[in-house]
Amino acid sequence: MFKKVLVANRGEIAVRIIRTLREMGIQSVAVYSTADKDSLHVQLADEAVAIGGPRAQDSYLDMNNILSAALLTGAEAIHPGYGFLSENDMFAEMVTAVGIKWIGPSSEVIALMGNKAQAREAMRKADVPVIPGSEGFVRDIEAVESVANKIGYPILLKAAAGGGGKGMRFVYHQDELASQFADAQHEAQAAFGDDHLYVEKVMTNVRHIEMQILRDQQGNIVYLPERNCSLQRKNQKLIEETPAVGVSEQQRAELGAISKRAVDAIGYENTGTIEFLQDESGHFYFMEMNTRIQVEHPVTEMLVNIDLVRMQILIAAGESLQIKQSDLRMQGHVIEARLNAEVPETGFLPSTGTIDHLFWPNGGLGSRIDTGIYEHDQIKPYYDAMIGKVIAQDDNRTLAIQKLRRLLAETQIDGVQTNRGFQLDLLHDANFVAGDFNTTYIEDVFLPNWQKQLEEGDDGSSTSI
Repeated sequence: MFKKVLVANRGEIAVRIIRTLREMGIQSVAVYSTADKDSLHVQLADEAVAIGGPRAQDSYLDMNNILSAALLTGAEAIHPGYGFLSENDMFAEMVTAVGIKWIGPSSEVIALMGNKAQAREAMRKADVPVIPGSEGFVRDIEAVESVANKIGYPILLKAAAGGGGKGMRFVYHQDELASQFADAQHEAQAAFGDDHLYVEKVMTNVRHIEMQILRDQQGNIVYLPERNCSLQRKNQKLIEETPAVGVSEQQRAELGAISKRAVDAIGYENTGTIEFLQDESGHFYFMEMNTRIQVEHPVTEMLVNIDLVRMQILIAAGESLQIKQSDLRMQGHVIEARLNAEVPETGFLPSTGTIDHLFWPNGGLGSRIDTGIYEHDQIKPYYDAMIGKVIAQDDNRTLAIQKLRRLLAETQIDGVQTNRGFQLDLLHDANFVAGDFNTTYIEDVFLPNWQKQLEEGDDGSSTSI
């Protein structure tokens, strides 16, 4: 087992990893930017190394400085968390090249699954259902037209190296293809340094369903119950839950079998998440694979009572999975809301400043708070707006929703503005409560209605629990 692990991240995920390392008796090394010198992850780690200025590109994205910190402190492994360099195949290769263990899949697998067009082809060859579209890249408008004539409009142009909605354009008619193709290429090049595009059929009225898998170095695989991550705004998830409403035991087993085929085909190691779109008929289509821990991993952990970060570390250390598929038991229902330092009333603009007062509703069965902030901490403008996750578990979905409403209602954060009220309103929404929503529900239905209420004088906040 490792004696010392460097955590190449910040905020709540760095805190989350460091706590598991402490419980496992493994020393932790934090890295931090000058803006984060007083951050909670720095305070909790056994050692901490400054790696650069406040901007991410000068610190948390600086591969050389992070690698130097690992070598300087004698770290035997690096856990990348999520975001930043967690899916950077070059960094994973550099880490391995100097004899440090990368807690995640190989750099070759990261590169394969990071290129969305190549990932589609790998999954198609593994008999994993993929969204209808191009086979490989489309290099010019004529190639796009050929695909569109086969699958029909509307189509979606997507950056092969993309993520977060960058380099993505909807094309509803042939006459707008030229301009949208040029815009997508330009944005993809600017965002990722790679202008390769591919085509997918636009899937309407779909849900975002994802499967968490674990695969050790010996090839043993366990898949965990699906998560519904359909409540999104601008491709950013707001609320996640497990198990998914409307997914039967038979469909769960089907998704599990598909996921096992997928990871076996590419020789995957460690934990990962395969994301699917589910259409109105109940069919699932591969969308992409995330080759690292997910933001929403706590809901899965609480549902099956497994520490996924601990499992990541054990697998990276070469240990075989000690759980079998038949060992897994779902414990009720779990739901998570992301708390962001932002102002929904003004277009979700970020909010910065000092946290003057902070109260988390800790304690009680089935409640969990994952955060990296504390009272008098400062929220700075350099990083992602998410400051915490509030998670609730109970015997069924109705009770879990009621518990999450209570937890959010009791949460107090003064000094910066958050999306707490917005999330509470969403948790009271009739369609959400009924489980009747898809990936566009927030932007197409809920948000316009919510904004209209604000304009009519309703403050838009629900406090009833």
